[in-house]
Amino acid sequence: MKANEIMIKQVYTVNENDTVRSVIKKFMEYHISGLPVVNDSNEIVAYVSDGDIMRHIGKHHDIVFSTFAFITVVKGDDDDFAERTQKLLNLNIMEIAKQKVIKVLWDDDIENIATILGEKKIKKLPVEHNGVLVGIISRGDVIRRSFESIL
Repeated sequence: MKANEIMIKQVYTVNENDTVRSVIKKFMEYHISGLPVVNDSNEIVAYVSDGDIMRHIGKHHDIVFSTFAFITVVKGDDDDFAERTQKLLNLNIMEIAKQKVIKVLWDDDIENIATILGEKKIKKLPVEHNGVLVGIISRGDVIRRSFESIL
């Protein structure tokens, strides 16, 4: 079975010029947790997940090295949280998205896709054909298609 047989063809995306605000709105509207970031030619240039956003709204941790132990110092207070979240909304998505995107080709085998999803511990893989985004495959898609004929 190939990627183009199991992928979801209607993919929600964000443009590389969008803000974090527009990404969060899509997360909420479509009940999703990650989106491919594309350019005007529909080429995949990054991927943004709820984890990328979470890293920016959480308190900043500094690691202090001492002779006896590593100590984590949490910086920030509640006032910083409101300020951080407001600043985050107006950032360009490319400032927080992962620009090294793991993706598969539309004719990759399901076994290869399952291996990547499992080993890289990611939830979704964008599918590319001729350099452009054509679909997305989740762990659930692979599991459903792998077992649908025998259950």
